Amino acid sequence: MAYELLFRGARSAVTATQSDAYATTQVILTAFQEFGLDQIVGDKRCLLNMTREFLVGDLPLPFEPERVVLEVLETVEIDEEVIAGVAALAARGFKIALDDFVWGSGHERLLGLASYVKLDVLGVPIAEVEAALHDVRRYPHIEVLAERIETQEQLDALMDLGFDYFQGHVYARPQTLTAVSVNPSRLRRLELFTALSAADTDIDEVVPIVTADPALSFRVLQATNSAAVGLARKVSSVREAATVLGANRIRQWVVLLMASDVAEASPEQLAGTLTRARLCQLVARHAGAPTDAAFTVGLLSGVADLVAEPIEELVPRLPVTPEIAAALTGGSGRLGAVLQLVRAYESSDLPALAVSPMSATELARAYLSAVGWSESALAGLAR
Repeated sequence: MAYELLFRGARSAVTATQSDAYATTQVILTAFQEFGLDQIVGDKRCLLNMTREFLVGDLPLPFEPERVVLEVLETVEIDEEVIAGVAALAARGFKIALDDFVWGSGHERLLGLASYVKLDVLGVPIAEVEAALHDVRRYPHIEVLAERIETQEQLDALMDLGFDYFQGHVYARPQTLTAVSVNPSRLRRLELFTALSAADTDIDEVVPIVTADPALSFRVLQATNSAAVGLARKVSSVREAATVLGANRIRQWVVLLMASDVAEASPEQLAGTLTRARLCQLVARHAGAPTDAAFTVGLLSGVADLVAEPIEELVPRLPVTPEIAAALTGGSGRLGAVLQLVRAYESSDLPALAVSPMSATELARAYLSAVGWSESALAGLAR
């Protein structure tokens, strides 16, 4: 019926070694873009473990629902935000499974939205398994899966109880699949994301950014030709792929790629980077400095913080103007003054702010405007 896809950091690993959200991101990117879903699961479905970040929309699911079952992990705390997120995913057509389901954990609040319930039967007395199955059967729309079945004797007994599906080592041991990954430039992804965040995104602006990075071009073509998109034919160019996917869907893939590169960066940190870039732009407008260049200065300084790479080592590898380079490395020039003022505001450097050409009220208004812009840009990922 399906295969469950799990993250492992190395072929010899038996458990995940990264945070749950990072692991799920890696599984999605690898399954849909490195291998292709058909190569992994054939014409079957795949089950993907979902953490809170994906369920509430902080991280996107940039694929169609027909081939995927979303498993709500037992570690997810069920609250109103999670319930609303799961309801939205179900409304999009995704099938929902409740993993390692236990009555009283709070996950019973999702039974009305779920299509499958998975019961862990390893080491559980058969009478308790039967009682749990009986309780779930009160929801006739739900199919029940017994998981972690080790022996043929267990399987026979569970079949007699009337489970709908079965999963475990009795069928096969998990296989670890590896692929050589082509990682696009972090900066190219952020440049693309910034272009895609504009209200009037022009596909003619997007295509050159994608094609300038061969690895990113490969990713976009892979995403478009994936079975998840459901096209009857293959696309043959980046322009065609960008047109087919649309700005929103490309933006979703780009953010997942950014999240996979910056594994320790939270959505709040990514939002902070965009906020700094926008604030630099607003301050530059007041100071008479070039606004687009100021946005770039703020964005690149934030990227350097995210990837923990000295800006002095980053700038020489970037195709930026001497004015931007001087602002980033030495804080000089009009753009350097803008960046220094924004950094002073972020760190509440009162002596520096006391000599600012902008009043405290003007800076506060600009900052709130930048936060609103950043949140609006990131919110588009869930649409």
